[in-house]
Amino acid sequence: MATETADARADHLRSLTVSSVTSLSGIAAGLISAVVASGATDTAGLYPLAGAILVQLPLLGLLGVEVDDFSIKDNVYIAFMTFALWFVTWTILLTTGTSF
Repeated sequence: MATETADARADHLRSLTVSSVTSLSGIAAGLISAVVASGATDTAGLYPLAGAILVQLPLLGLLGVEVDDFSIKDNVYIAFMTFALWFVTWTILLTTGTSF
């Protein structure tokens, strides 16, 4: 019984860590895209997104998440969540005319 509880907590902490890192990375990439790119058609806005996706696996490894156990589904989840938060953040900043 105690082992099941410890395993459930470890799985929950892993999920929470991965979700938090992907969300914060996507938001940070959106903010950086707003600074780097001159508008929505500027392809320089994609580079922070690519960098955020590539940096996450080593970062998660440093945070104690076993990235060697990730399946394709986990990697797609990381890429999609980062993209989704990047897209929403950069879209909001573009439509409000916010400039840094």
